[in-house]
Amino acid sequence: MNFFQKKTSWSNIELGLLKVCVGSIYLIVGVCFHEFLRNYLSIFGIIFVFTSIWVFYLWLKRMGTENK
Repeated sequence: MNFFQKKTSWSNIELGLLKVCVGSIYLIVGVCFHEFLRNYLSIFGIIFVFTSIWVFYLWLKRMGTENK
């Protein structure tokens, strides 16, 4: 299965729509299960911090390689 090996190109509007789609399902899940998810808030916070740092690093790395 070569699904994850195919290269695609997305425009900014398409990526924006994808983010709105994913964000809306996060909000729906958060509203429906807020009491249950409150117990895992620290885990979600840790995941957010690590993935934010990782994405920021990848962004800086990509910005550095595009200028060469």
